[in-house]
Amino acid sequence: MVGPSMSDEERAAASTHLKVGFVLLVAVSGALVAFQSGGTPTLVGGAFLVGLFVGLLLIFFLVRWWADFVATTNRGRSR
Repeated sequence: MVGPSMSDEERAAASTHLKVGFVLLVAVSGALVAFQSGGTPTLVGGAFLVGLFVGLLLIFFLVRWWADFVATTNRGRSR
């Protein structure tokens, strides 16, 4: 049988990269909306910071939800 294609360290690194990318995507999205609506540089920076905060909250809740989801769907399965 073929084993996993990624080691645990590679999987953890990929997961971290995805989380950071998601948070930055949310933050940059907020800043771009502020910029396109004619916001001042202070407003654009504030939108970026608020986007970082919202992105971190989303990641926190998504990771918790995913852990609960995996725990309930893998009942009875052995790895």
